[in-house]
Amino acid sequence: MPTKIRLSRHGKTHRAFYHIVVADGRAPRDGRFIEKIGTYNPISNPAEIELDFDKALDWIMKGASPTDTARAILSHKGVMHKSHLLKGVIKGALTEAEAEAKFQKWLDEKEAKIAASRSGIDEKLREEKKAAHDAEVQVNEERAAVYAKQKAAIIDAKVKAVQEAAAAKAAAEEAAAAAAAPAVEEPVAEVKVEEPVAEVKEEKPVAEVKVEEPVAEVKEEKPADEVKEEVADTKKDEAKTEK
Repeated sequence: MPTKIRLSRHGKTHRAFYHIVVADGRAPRDGRFIEKIGTYNPISNPAEIELDFDKALDWIMKGASPTDTARAILSHKGVMHKSHLLKGVIKGALTEAEAEAKFQKWLDEKEAKIAASRSGIDEKLREEKKAAHDAEVQVNEERAAVYAKQKAAIIDAKVKAVQEAAAAKAAAEEAAAAAAAPAVEEPVAEVKVEEPVAEVKEEKPVAEVKVEEPVAEVKEEKPADEVKEEVADTKKDEAKTEK
């Protein structure tokens, strides 16, 4: 059995962490291995890969066969592409300088893609973090509103209970006072009988009342002879009086 480059699982449950190892193909996955050449952490975003490039390339050139996951990791790091160029140098298709230039060009392009991908990931992470923060703020506001509503309801219930207790106490005191006081008959209210209004006779207007003026008595004039006689008699009486 040829030598294999594989992943050896470590870490906790649901928190897997792998070692990249070179082992005998007959050995179990997490069993004995020949050499550890790197680590792989798939939980982080992006995944973290640490690889000893020269050792990995040396084992590939010696004929070690990587598993599918290990091959993807080695291709991502450029080990498989570098081994392909070196095989071309061995066959005489390329010189070492040309192989090195092509590999450097490929490495630069790969790093640019990784940087762009990481920038997009970082932007996406920022957006996700902002969205999560906004959602958390909204949830907190909704919880605060519900709490305020519940608190107001509790306060209203307490105020209502106090008011009802006060009203019940006042009613009980009034009932006790009414039971202790003697019964007093209320006087019958006098019923006033309104007298009929006398009919008012209409008075005649002043202008219509005629007032008859009294007729002055007309004294009859005495004859002159009688007057003379009365005067003479009066003088005689005065003379007698003086005597």
